[in-house]
Amino acid sequence: MTRRRAFPGGTSSAATSGTSEAQSAPAPARNPVIPSLHEPLVWPVVTKPQPGIRSFAGHTDTVPDIVGRVGTPPSLVIFSEGNHLMVLLSDDIIGAFSAWARSQPPYADLDLDNIVVVTLPQPVLIQMIRNGGLALGNLTLDVSRRSGFYPDIFMGYPEPLRQLRQLGVIEPQARFFSKNRGLALLVRKGNPLGIGGLTDVVRTGARVALPDSGHVRAQCRAAADELLGNLVADAVFAAEVPSFPGRLGIMHRDLPEMVARGHADVALTWHHLVSYWARIFPDHFELVAVSGAERFFAQIAFGRVSDPLRPHAVKAFDEFFFSRAGHIYPRHDFARMNDDEFGATLELD
Repeated sequence: MTRRRAFPGGTSSAATSGTSEAQSAPAPARNPVIPSLHEPLVWPVVTKPQPGIRSFAGHTDTVPDIVGRVGTPPSLVIFSEGNHLMVLLSDDIIGAFSAWARSQPPYADLDLDNIVVVTLPQPVLIQMIRNGGLALGNLTLDVSRRSGFYPDIFMGYPEPLRQLRQLGVIEPQARFFSKNRGLALLVRKGNPLGIGGLTDVVRTGARVALPDSGHVRAQCRAAADELLGNLVADAVFAAEVPSFPGRLGIMHRDLPEMVARGHADVALTWHHLVSYWARIFPDHFELVAVSGAERFFAQIAFGRVSDPLRPHAVKAFDEFFFSRAGHIYPRHDFARMNDDEFGATLELD
């Protein structure tokens, strides 16, 4: 029997300033009983409805983090680190690209009717490319040049891009285009435990949802060590809820699901993700700022696939994307990059 998947969500924001963080671990308090949702969160659909096409948009039958049509030749395929999906899939980027291309004489004849974007975790994306497939329940997607479901562009952190370069998948240089604002805390609407910073996570005895692996988990640990000291940081991580039934291993879905369903009381992750969850689910979540955590940021770079299947579309999207990403990303609670940072070259060899 196939186990059903549970989907998260999250949104709007009530930013609370972080409290000063202590160096000794406070005694945890007994948690009050906090009502939780009976049903999983259902993420908003980012594509336009198609007349006559049956849509399964509930939490059980929705394919997560693959946007576009499979079976129709793709116009462009982008594999991307998923935590900036709210920008990449917005009306300002993917939503505006086709109209922009039609207005540009070199690209006016491009067929951009089926742009496919995959925003699964980076280790999954690399495995898809290396092994040539992805299973979704009983369905297996063929990820290969032959099928056409194969990336033209890969957006990600430096280390995954270097892995792809070692595999010969992408070109030797990538360019940075976004910088986040470090870390923040996600709490339930009304902040029932009164959490004002990382120290309060321990003081209140809160159960913590954390990224299960990767760069963001490492940044969470580094921030806790520096801002709290090792003793309190140990206590924060000891309060982690390691899993829950139906966990996908997709951070931007799992963490808000854990808080909304009562599996955890608070989540720690990227500031822009918490802000996004608080915006799209204003009745469920609030953002609590963590003072000093903006230093623990990450940057994402744009890599072009070697010998892409759709080179003209890649050239058009590259030109379009870098003409606007610098001012679009800060609108979604990313940091504003200076002239030296935006478009800076990342050497991958």
